[in-house]
Amino acid sequence: MATTEVERRRGQLAALSIAAVVIIVGVPLWWRTTETYRAWLPVSQIQELAKLQLQLSADVEVVFARGTVTPEQQKKVPLTQTQDEEHIVDEDTALRYRYETRYRTATIMEEDALNQPTAAEADLSLHTLSESPCGSLVVYVIPESSSLLPEDVNVYIGQRRTALLRIGSQMKVGRTLELLLTHLEPRIKQVLQVMSFSHNDITAALSDRVRLSPGNKESIADSMRAFKSSPGYEITFSLLNPDPKSHRLHWDIEGAVQTYIQPLLSKLSPVANFSIDSQTLYYAMLGVNPRFDSSHSAYTLNADSLAHVINPVEARLGSNAASSNPVLNFLLYVPDAHHSPLYIHDRKKQEVPSNAFHSPRWGGIMVYNVDGFYGTEAVFPVDININMAKVMGVFLAQLRLLLGVQSSTPPPGFLAAPCASTGLADWELDRLMWSRSVENVATATTTITSLAQLLDQIGNIVINDNIAQQVSSAVTSLQLAVAELEAGNLGFALQYSKEAILASERAFFDPSLLHLLYFPDDQKFAIYIPLFLPMCVPILLSLLKMVSEARQKRREKQAKKD
Repeated sequence: MATTEVERRRGQLAALSIAAVVIIVGVPLWWRTTETYRAWLPVSQIQELAKLQLQLSADVEVVFARGTVTPEQQKKVPLTQTQDEEHIVDEDTALRYRYETRYRTATIMEEDALNQPTAAEADLSLHTLSESPCGSLVVYVIPESSSLLPEDVNVYIGQRRTALLRIGSQMKVGRTLELLLTHLEPRIKQVLQVMSFSHNDITAALSDRVRLSPGNKESIADSMRAFKSSPGYEITFSLLNPDPKSHRLHWDIEGAVQTYIQPLLSKLSPVANFSIDSQTLYYAMLGVNPRFDSSHSAYTLNADSLAHVINPVEARLGSNAASSNPVLNFLLYVPDAHHSPLYIHDRKKQEVPSNAFHSPRWGGIMVYNVDGFYGTEAVFPVDININMAKVMGVFLAQLRLLLGVQSSTPPPGFLAAPCASTGLADWELDRLMWSRSVENVATATTTITSLAQLLDQIGNIVINDNIAQQVSSAVTSLQLAVAELEAGNLGFALQYSKEAILASERAFFDPSLLHLLYFPDDQKFAIYIPLFLPMCVPILLSLLKMVSEARQKRREKQAKKD
């Protein structure tokens, strides 16, 4: 009897010991060793960025030339005015534009510059006196009698960040300064929208984040034509010679790039990095049979057939597999002798003057006819030197469109100076930088918010320290970009926005975030149950038996007391 009691007591202690070891040591050890490592993420800051509140601040300096204000009015300047304009884009996105305008009178040296014979010379002279910082404008108000501008021109936009504004005839000298400023305010705002940014441009830059309204058709078309913002672009120039037996083509592409393309790319260096390569493809056909127009004795490509030209040619172009940057393709096609001359017609059946077309977010193709370089008695192959100035003029215009440099028609009464040798005015660069900064901020916030939602929904994805570091870096850069936009520091805002989009994409596309590398919960149970169930059942049964015996003893003791 005593031996049986000792054995039963020993079994109970063994069961309790095993259960204690399993609960105290085994379960924590298993939990710790199978725990999914998830580094800390700044979730609260990401949630704040999801509600994007952007403020764009533009500085404008208005300079009154001699004859636009009276001596009494001059005593009230310089002065500063600030105007705010708010727009609710959607429930999660709001825009505020702050225009800070400083008024002053022209200095003696500026008066001398404004006495130049032409507006272009005055613009150059004013630029030599002082250079406006990136993102700011200087508007010189000149009297109505000034000969700098033609009679039908009220505003001249120079190549830099300077504009000349003729005072209206209805605003004679002698009125109060308040009336003069009230008269100038809408015209200065119109200059700002042309030279700096407009609401349509900014909302078009938010296309990755918000749904655009149908009213912004022009801005939507421009944003769909241009490539999306990227840290770098690959530019490829290709010469297509489908008939090398008849034409021996020579093109100085290296010299042409240095002369025409490189100045533009150098000026665009704050926006992105560019790399250029070229190639010559022989026996490369367009893939579309042109039609012969007997009335003009020439072959034609109509607008409907242009869409079928790119795919067959693209297969021959190859791709730069070593880079993930977008590729801009520019093709110069020389028709073979049997299909020359070849002209491109638009939808109105009219001949395209440039004999070229471009495809949105892909590149451009130019047809270069050479049948006029030789006669019918020429001996083939004929050596032909391509006029690179003509070719690069077309490619340069297409490159501007594809990179988002908008060449919209200025409002009535505006005259914009032609681009210099760089192919890009300073204010055009600022306009592009405003759009790119907003686009980068919108894209980075969308990426980082989507990543945070993904990691919150799928709890068994490992969040490594490097991913957490990239997310924190993206959030910090986004906050700095938003702050710099609010302060009006356009250059710093663009740089921080580029850093934000790079860090957010590195975190989002990190290979360790692939969900297929981890097991769902049902598969985990299928693995763990065969391991733990055989061990846990005897322990649980022993514990249940011990609890039952304890209850039985308690009832027996209670019965004896009764």
